[in-house]
Amino acid sequence: MAKTKYSGVYVDDTGQYYYETELGKDRLTGKRLRKKSRTNRQGKKFTSALQAYKELVRVKNEYLSTQGYANYHMTYGQFMDNVYIPAYKTDVEESTFYVRKRTLERMRDRFSAIQLRKLSIEDVQRYRTWLLSEDGAGYSQAYASLVFGVFRKSLDMAVEMEYLEYNISKKVKPIPKGKAIVPYWTKTEFEKVISTICLDDLYEHLCFVMLWVYFMTGIRVSEGTALWWEDIDFENKRLRVHHILFMRNKMDWERKNYTKTADGKRIISLDDDTIRVLKDWKERQSELNIQDFVFSYDGMPMIKSTLSRIIGRYAKLANVHRIQAKGLRHSHASYLINEFNVSVLILSKRMGHSSPEITLKHYSHLWSGIDELIAEEMAGNIHIQTAPKSAIQFNGNQAIKKMSSARIPAKV
Repeated sequence: MAKTKYSGVYVDDTGQYYYETELGKDRLTGKRLRKKSRTNRQGKKFTSALQAYKELVRVKNEYLSTQGYANYHMTYGQFMDNVYIPAYKTDVEESTFYVRKRTLERMRDRFSAIQLRKLSIEDVQRYRTWLLSEDGAGYSQAYASLVFGVFRKSLDMAVEMEYLEYNISKKVKPIPKGKAIVPYWTKTEFEKVISTICLDDLYEHLCFVMLWVYFMTGIRVSEGTALWWEDIDFENKRLRVHHILFMRNKMDWERKNYTKTADGKRIISLDDDTIRVLKDWKERQSELNIQDFVFSYDGMPMIKSTLSRIIGRYAKLANVHRIQAKGLRHSHASYLINEFNVSVLILSKRMGHSSPEITLKHYSHLWSGIDELIAEEMAGNIHIQTAPKSAIQFNGNQAIKKMSSARIPAKV
């Protein structure tokens, strides 16, 4: 090792230049912060002492401009475990954190050993590609967009907490959400599905009731699992949606006194067929002394994933395509639009949306072809009668004049 004329810059026995300096003390650990490098921030080796010195000056200025940061060498994993994940947990509902927790942990594990300040554009771009690639995570575009968005937000917080000067991920374009079309069942497909269910069997009877109520009301999955019999008004034929169910497991659950959105609290009118289906099921439940949950065969609520398994089982038996649990909500919207030409305002209120605009955003594609009857009625409605002779003097393009005169038959 030999010194150069630049303070803090050295050259080793192989002729490679590098810098070494002490930045101060870590405010959390009290340890001295030392920095040594043979490359610049792009990872290129120094070819001169001047280059090494300029990078040393930049590093010192960066450190001083942020007043030393709480932890200059903090890794992404440490940041996620000690800062972001705990903060996220306090900012969202317990049910939301329960769903997102694994996603946050996978994100943390990917960059765990990398120092926050050493995250590069290449790291971010490779992560973006991995999320969308079939050889990588293979996520849908909508889910990849959500995950990548959370990653960018985590680095936003690192900037706010003064662990970083800027968010490196903002130099990589975000993943667009895309337009996700949720598969659903038509009326005919739904009829095929329920035709495979035997009501003599207790559990199959419950499966029938669940599929029927979700298809005929459009309630969200967690709204349905939270339904109590007190929410059913048989006299006025109404269903009250005021709760959602948060389940950690079969024995650990909580019935929340709110819905996904403020407008989600609503009253849904029920048809006579649904009233009869519910009455029959309530009578069968009473024989088993089940009092509270509508969807239950043992007094306990149904796990959210149960509905997906029910759909899969009977879709296969009926030889129709499988849909997600939330596809029953879309099926209800399609049913009302295609069978009854329901207005967007009525559908919006029934689905618990805050405005018709939200309804159109999610279900506008279901109205395609709904104007065919109107088009048929339009035919012949306007009497077509044109003038036998032009009443205007046209002085425009001569080519048009020639074309017009060419269409006039010669007098015999």
